Amino acid sequence: MKATYKVDPAHSTAHFVVRHMMITNVRGGFSGVQGTVVYDPENPGASSVDVVIDAKMINTLEAARDTHLKSVDFLHVEKYPTITFKSSSIALDGDGELSLKGDLTIRGVTRQIALKAEVPSAETKDPLGNGRIGASANTRIKRSDFGLTWNAPLETGGLLVGDNLKIELELSLIRA
Repeated sequence: MKATYKVDPAHSTAHFVVRHMMITNVRGGFSGVQGTVVYDPENPGASSVDVVIDAKMINTLEAARDTHLKSVDFLHVEKYPTITFKSSSIALDGDGELSLKGDLTIRGVTRQIALKAEVPSAETKDPLGNGRIGASANTRIKRSDFGLTWNAPLETGGLLVGDNLKIELELSLIRA
């Protein structure tokens, strides 16, 4: 049965992984994820996802790096305070997962991306009696496709920050 859910910002996150100095992966994330999911388990194609991430809520566990990521060099949060995803299609894929296509907007640049998502959990009641489901999704993007082009050359060759970003979403959803 089709139902509308609100993203629970206290229990939902968006994370990313990027290569640093061509040798290690650095992880970061955003709290303050909000949005609406309409989910129909019997007809996933009738479902939709609309998520808004507060770009100012970035956290990489390193304050100086977070400040740099908020600056004009990267997210430019003063001009572009949110990152958004709005689905255009959702379908079951051959692996029993969902394939979501939609528009991702970062730093004012919108590109269509595809996300792989687990089929949401069955609805359960939380301690307050609210109906809840959970969902996880992931994708890979090139940050340069979204105007995130700042970098620095390394003395040994290569660049300080990789172009490929792995994105992981964990959503806890409360029935509206």
